Amino acid sequence: MSEDNKELPYHTSSQDPSRRDFIVMGSTAVVCAGAAAAAVPFISSWAPDKGVLAIGSTEINLTPIKPGETHTFMWRGGPVFVRNRTPEEIKEAQEVNAAALRDPQTDAERVKPGYEQWLIVVGVCTHLGCVPLSKKEGWLCPCHGSYYDTSGRIVKGPAPLNLPVPPYEFINATTVKIG
Repeated sequence: MSEDNKELPYHTSSQDPSRRDFIVMGSTAVVCAGAAAAAVPFISSWAPDKGVLAIGSTEINLTPIKPGETHTFMWRGGPVFVRNRTPEEIKEAQEVNAAALRDPQTDAERVKPGYEQWLIVVGVCTHLGCVPLSKKEGWLCPCHGSYYDTSGRIVKGPAPLNLPVPPYEFINATTVKIG
């Protein structure tokens, strides 16, 4: 190698590391921005459709349900029982010794404070998924004889659990939103 070649008229990346670092960082930034731009619509596609979200909740007008009556509504493709309990039914449900039940729950744990007259439960038997029939004393599953009281708690029969209480909230005194 001659002495004339010691000084080159141009710089190579090995002679100027700051230029190489700039090119790598710039390329990395462009790739990351492109990946983020591609990821945003992909990730947003995972969100449920507005129609699906609308099916996930149901608003119910409680006005036509008279004391002592149970009406059945559909929520998420299954039945929900809404019972307007009489003062006698509430008193009877509150007097049950919850510790003696197969699935111990007090009546207060199954209703909203201030709205004790309204019992809202998923209308599917916890034994094999049948739909219980509404009776004056509660619900009876005709398939295998499971009996639920006016608080939706299992009293006798093969069902292992109480009728589930769905998530719900009262919008006002006459409207409830389930889901």
